Amino acid sequence: MAPRCSCWFPVYFLVSVTLGVIAISSAVHSSSKNSSQEVTPPIPNDVSLNASEALRRAGFTVIADLLHHKPPFFHPPNNSTIFAIKDSAITDNSSLPPWLLKNLLLYHTATSIYTMQDLLNNTTLGSCLPTLFRQKKLSVTKIDPNLRTIEINRVLISNPDIYLDSQLAVHGVLSPFASVRRQDPQSWGLDDAQPPTCRVNMNTRRNPPPAQASNGYSSSSNNQSAIEWNRIVQLLGSKGYSSFSIALHSVLEGISKDSVGLTSATIFAPPDMALLGYPSTLLDRAVRLHILPKRLTYQELTLLPVRSLLRTLMPDDELEIDGVLGFLPGVVISGVEIVAPDMLTSDGFVVHGISRPFKMPELTA
Repeated sequence: MAPRCSCWFPVYFLVSVTLGVIAISSAVHSSSKNSSQEVTPPIPNDVSLNASEALRRAGFTVIADLLHHKPPFFHPPNNSTIFAIKDSAITDNSSLPPWLLKNLLLYHTATSIYTMQDLLNNTTLGSCLPTLFRQKKLSVTKIDPNLRTIEINRVLISNPDIYLDSQLAVHGVLSPFASVRRQDPQSWGLDDAQPPTCRVNMNTRRNPPPAQASNGYSSSSNNQSAIEWNRIVQLLGSKGYSSFSIALHSVLEGISKDSVGLTSATIFAPPDMALLGYPSTLLDRAVRLHILPKRLTYQELTLLPVRSLLRTLMPDDELEIDGVLGFLPGVVISGVEIVAPDMLTSDGFVVHGISRPFKMPELTA
């Protein structure tokens, strides 16, 4: 791993020295409008660390370090979106006082989860995104569906979906959404921290899962799969399973058509899908072999008897529970160990990371 940039040491030093000042100024400047701001618990430590690593890989080391070290003034809540500012745009302001850095980070944290797909599909010009900063909002100022680009407060989202999780989304932006005015406490240090135009308030919309039959399929006549396949593809990529993410995306059209009415699924994600260069029919079979039409958490898998068969999206191919073997710490299925249990979860699906792909008869004969 490349050595971490030390350019932020002076800022961390200032933060540690002035923690008391931050606490006092926070109390002085707080108002009834933002007193209920932190009712949502912060994101879990593992989510924070995973997002930090994803940011570091994308070159956003400043925000990555802040997420990793978690200074007292930066604890993003569950179900939020962080717009990470490009390193050069922050290091230009490396002498920012901690209270101003805090305000800047709060203004770049939206209070709901927005993937890039959400922003492209569900926003229009003038749509507002509420933030953690004193009830101020961001505004969508430009959308180009053809280029799949979006500007917020006239700043381009340069690195969409750096990290996606059921509790957090992170995107990279080229510069701050508001100019910094360190000598103007009346504006809380941020100039134009009110969006240029604000016409529509945005809130995440979570549809409740449809009624589910015992076989994992909906008994309704809904003509669309309830499984958020595109979201799963994005989440897999953000978790480092890019090979399987690419494989799933390449066969997604067929799976979506064949899984109409499917309301739950279990996905076993291998770290490397060596079949990417194979014919599409073989790749399609391989991906389907790693998906069950039923949601099974790791705890539920551990309770299944040894030699239990698990039906997959391939009608003629089943997986077999081997149980917990003495020389391996995790549950083993068809000779493959689960190494990252419950890696991604939602009401409709669960993803487990496995040590390698399941074997296919065509390739082992």
